[in-house]
Amino acid sequence: SDAICSFVICNDSSLRSQPIIFNPDFFVEKLRHEKPEVFTELVVSNITRLIDLPGAELAQLMGEEDPKLPGANSTASGFFRSLMSLKRKEKGVVFGSPLTEEGIAQVSQLIEYLHKNLRAEGLFRVPGNSIRQQILKDALNSGTDIDLDSGEFHSNDVATLLKMFLGELPEPLLTHKHFHAHLKIADLTLFDEKGNKTSTPDKERQIEALQLLFLILPAPNRSLLKLLLDLLYQTAKKQDKNKMSAHNLALMFAPHILWPRNVTANDLQENITKLNNGVTFMIKHSQKLFKAPAYIRECARLHYLGSRAHTSKDDLDLLTSPGSKELQPLKSQKRSRLDACHQEETQQHTEEALKELFRHVNNMPDSAKKKKLIRQFNKHPTALTPGSEVPTSPAPRRTRSRSFSGLIKRKVLGTPVILERKSRDTTPEPERVSKENVHLLQKCGSPAHMSQVKLKTLEGRKEESCRRMRTRLLSKDSSSL
Repeated sequence: SDAICSFVICNDSSLRSQPIIFNPDFFVEKLRHEKPEVFTELVVSNITRLIDLPGAELAQLMGEEDPKLPGANSTASGFFRSLMSLKRKEKGVVFGSPLTEEGIAQVSQLIEYLHKNLRAEGLFRVPGNSIRQQILKDALNSGTDIDLDSGEFHSNDVATLLKMFLGELPEPLLTHKHFHAHLKIADLTLFDEKGNKTSTPDKERQIEALQLLFLILPAPNRSLLKLLLDLLYQTAKKQDKNKMSAHNLALMFAPHILWPRNVTANDLQENITKLNNGVTFMIKHSQKLFKAPAYIRECARLHYLGSRAHTSKDDLDLLTSPGSKELQPLKSQKRSRLDACHQEETQQHTEEALKELFRHVNNMPDSAKKKKLIRQFNKHPTALTPGSEVPTSPAPRRTRSRSFSGLIKRKVLGTPVILERKSRDTTPEPERVSKENVHLLQKCGSPAHMSQVKLKTLEGRKEESCRRMRTRLLSKDSSSL
């Protein structure tokens, strides 16, 4: 159905004060179940942003190719592998069969019992009684009810049986497809100030990558992994009693959680430390690994509330009301905000780059090249320099003045004097007006009358200058004679 959630009206007053439980990953789970392809594409695109997965490893993670695992072509331990495979052929309803919700329901009884008995020294390391373990295994396979609190079984029996169940699964709990991705997550380290890779693990990126990777696990694997890591986390918290730290627990469970099936320690010689440290990291940070990152939650929420809104008739009436024209769909608002942020961020980066470039040019030794670069900066007033906060407007272009010789030629030859065009609706600047024309300007109310006065004044000045030039030329000619 298209309903997002169901509402139940409760008339019991005793239950009204109970807190309302809200699942922040609701839309994430909804998207995973309703549109698994869209969900997988969203998660994997963010995984490849954090870790480098070549084409073959990415295809294996997506399930498009069969995973290529270490030791697949080796024959050194063939007998050991065949012995392990024979053990797994004896499949039961729970043990040795693929992971199902029914099997998890049976095994959860073991996990619940161990939560009550975490103080046993050497828990998960000290083996239990094989006879009691077989009785308990047969009971789980047959689906009969078991009373683990009766005292018939020891906590070491239950802990060993839990490891046996994980070891007999057809593939590790984290699946073969994810093996190479976990190796890459173990290599995520911090960078120093110069951009060089260090040996310090980048915990924040590792947690984010594991959160994403756990989101695309099969649902039964993810459910059991959460139950198991919670148990190991609580066990490590009581290591002062049981002597089992997170690293010790990782050594016990890494072969069942992460190691590929039918491999030995020799096959994983190069990567065994990475795998064990990876499981240690999962145990220590297990309380953070099963929460979807905030941006995945937001994308899943917008997928339902932004693209196709589940609105009622009242909501539609509200959107079409006369006063709701200013309301926009959530998706368009989100896109406009993102575009504005992107443009602002791009502009800031551009200005910072220009300032850095100007500093570099300014620190160069004096040369013709430096002067040329500075002239190019001055040509672009929009480019902010470190010393200027507001771009300066370009200087007004000066009109070319006419020489006296040109005026004399025009006057002698009878050529009319070409005056500059006056601009429309502009008044002459006060500092450019001579003192004798001040009260003329005050008397003239129209721009046409003002321009006529100015023209007469200019013509008088030019005639006077022509007379002076003629006098000088005649005096020079007479002196030369």
